[in-house]
Amino acid sequence: MRLTDIKTKNVVQTTSSRSAADAFADMQRRGIHHLVVVDAGKVVGVVSDRDLGGARAATTRAQRQVADYMTRTVVSATPETTVRQAANLLRGRGVGCLPVFAGDKLTGIVTTTDLLDMIGRGMERSVVESKRWTLSRRGANRRATEAARKAPAQRGKR
Repeated sequence: MRLTDIKTKNVVQTTSSRSAADAFADMQRRGIHHLVVVDAGKVVGVVSDRDLGGARAATTRAQRQVADYMTRTVVSATPETTVRQAANLLRGRGVGCLPVFAGDKLTGIVTTTDLLDMIGRGMERSVVESKRWTLSRRGANRRATEAARKAPAQRGKR
């Protein structure tokens, strides 16, 4: 399955100069956790509700802008990225969302919640377990067998 199948197409965007308090209120009102930060038509970052400090940081957000909180290094994907690749990107980079780009155009966003919803609904195809063959003389057993064979030959040389 590809991200084009599960991405949210209507990406909520904000600007870096917007008040952090307004951005947080917008996230709360819409029930979302991430905003893509766009300046002059170009994606410059991503900000999450966690970045903004959650509900308890209202006093610190009031005097600051989104630019003060946003992550400037955007980890992104393409519509052809597989769900497995996306999960590995999210987990490996420690991010909660992947903006999806087709060339330079922002076409959607995929979050960890989107992936969990997909798994919960059972949309991901099941993985067929392959047969695992046990090979003789592999790993630690091979070394022990070889050492035992060489030991008598070396004792006779003394």
